[in-house]
Amino acid sequence: MKTREVARRYATALYLSTKDKNIVTEIFEQLSEIQKIAQRDKKFLDFLKSPLVAESDKKEFVSSVFGSRVHPMIVQLFLVLIEKNRFEHFLEIIDEFDRKVEADRGIGRATVISAKELTEAEKQKLIEKLSKKMNLKIQIETEIDPNMIGGVIVLTHNQIIDGSIRHGLDMIEQSLQKVRVA
Repeated sequence: MKTREVARRYATALYLSTKDKNIVTEIFEQLSEIQKIAQRDKKFLDFLKSPLVAESDKKEFVSSVFGSRVHPMIVQLFLVLIEKNRFEHFLEIIDEFDRKVEADRGIGRATVISAKELTEAEKQKLIEKLSKKMNLKIQIETEIDPNMIGGVIVLTHNQIIDGSIRHGLDMIEQSLQKVRVA
């Protein structure tokens, strides 16, 4: 949870700063490109996260590689993450920033975890219900968890909706434990 909280704080600060300067789209696009690079080349992140690399070397690298290629606000974000030893959260920060931009554009994301693959009709019904509940156009990503008995778990930006059978059984068990038998 700490990673998500840290990522949310930095992403919120970045989002509010970019919104004030009316550069959200520019930063969004540049961060998306950097995210692709970081996901393709793990050495990039490993270097910036490494406790064995001097802070000054990391800052020099960022300035020389990104200084003239990206918006100064992104360079500043990199430098702050280096100074605060928070670069391990970089990809999560980008993801949280993306979610804020998407929400501002009326789009929300949800991850749906189920025991088996959902049918298109089930996905569509879930999208409709979530869209209505969150007042956003929802895009879902699905994951299969063979350890689930049945039902679904939905993870949104700020909410977990546990509709799994295991959760239902746990709730019944808790209710039964509260019953007093005379």
